[in-house]
Amino acid sequence: MKLFGKKKETLTSDSIRQMTWRRFRKNKPAMLGLYLILGAALVALLGYAITNDKTPYANDQKPELHILSPGTSVNFLLVHKNQNIEHPHFLSRLLFGAQSEFQSIPFNALEFKADKVLLEEFTGPVSHRGYVSEYSLADVLYPLQNKKEVSYDSLQQTLRFTVLGESKVRVERIEELQKKLREQHVLKKRFILGTDLLGRDILSRLIIGTRISLTVGLISVIISICIGITLGALAGYYRGLIDSGIMWLINVVWSIPTLLLVIAITLVLGKGVFQVFIAVGLTMWVEVARIVRGQILSLREKEFVEAGRALGFSDTRIIFKHVLPNLIGPVIVIAAGNFASAILMEAGLSFLGIGAQPPVPSWGEMINAHRGYILMDKAYLAFIPGLAIMFLVLAFMLLGNGLRDALDTKTGEHGAIQ
Repeated sequence: MKLFGKKKETLTSDSIRQMTWRRFRKNKPAMLGLYLILGAALVALLGYAITNDKTPYANDQKPELHILSPGTSVNFLLVHKNQNIEHPHFLSRLLFGAQSEFQSIPFNALEFKADKVLLEEFTGPVSHRGYVSEYSLADVLYPLQNKKEVSYDSLQQTLRFTVLGESKVRVERIEELQKKLREQHVLKKRFILGTDLLGRDILSRLIIGTRISLTVGLISVIISICIGITLGALAGYYRGLIDSGIMWLINVVWSIPTLLLVIAITLVLGKGVFQVFIAVGLTMWVEVARIVRGQILSLREKEFVEAGRALGFSDTRIIFKHVLPNLIGPVIVIAAGNFASAILMEAGLSFLGIGAQPPVPSWGEMINAHRGYILMDKAYLAFIPGLAIMFLVLAFMLLGNGLRDALDTKTGEHGAIQ
């Protein structure tokens, strides 16, 4: 069909999505929130691949590195552990970390004496004479269970030993072993955000803590949406006694303070991250159910619903294939807000000690462990995870507001009412 010499464009679902995206893209705060969330998701996905501490939960404790200032660098001697260490595949290391096959010993100075390694152990960022420990070159370079009959030839400056499973005797020059140690077994680590009370890398625990917050938010939102949509759809579509019973349940749950209800559920289910998922999810479905119920009450009398009934479609098909797709916008907006609430709840529960349990690096637990330093010169220990919580929650709130405006059909391309 032509209109004034031009083809009339039909409004398709693709064009509606494009219009929604254009409106959302013009909202700079919403785009900032989206970029922050994508950045946090990327950090959480990479996890142990980008952390300084790759042990499970970034829990490599070094009491001698107690509360180092941000930017401090420390040298470590990597000594082979005398135990069998499993070597998980790449995906397992990425998701859960892995135990190191080396014991890392911080030091200020290192020197060699014949077949021995003398370490001036780390006593602080400023090097001064500290306790000197002694290690055998062979013990540092090779696992103990793989060696036997180690002997040092002072005249030839060589080290002789046999390796289990090999028939010949190894003879290594001391100079070559010392060079190998300096190149492969001396590591310099830089603690960008410093270390905590137990000498753990704060940045590594902050990165792994991002996973905890996003996972709690995601699973909790999925649980709340599934429960809320189901109950809200039943109440709004069937009305009558079903509506009255579900609304009674909604009002009861709504009348209980959310944090108090979460604490009660957590105490019943026990402490831990998995329990937090369930507890938070079981308390956030109320708002979803109310919104869905209200929307379905207004849609159930529409012509397309009546047409579906006339064609003999089942109630399940009408609800899930014809009614609920019209509620995607409000549900997405609620989900973004609930995501932010779930992150705050998890942090609050962990701060109180009934959420994620040590050594799981929850941001709330990190604040709780260092809250005493807020009034001292190390306040950043508590402020850093607090800022992480603030920015992530702010990002989801900005995203939710942007989605609400973009999905508003009464708002045009320039924000004017059509």
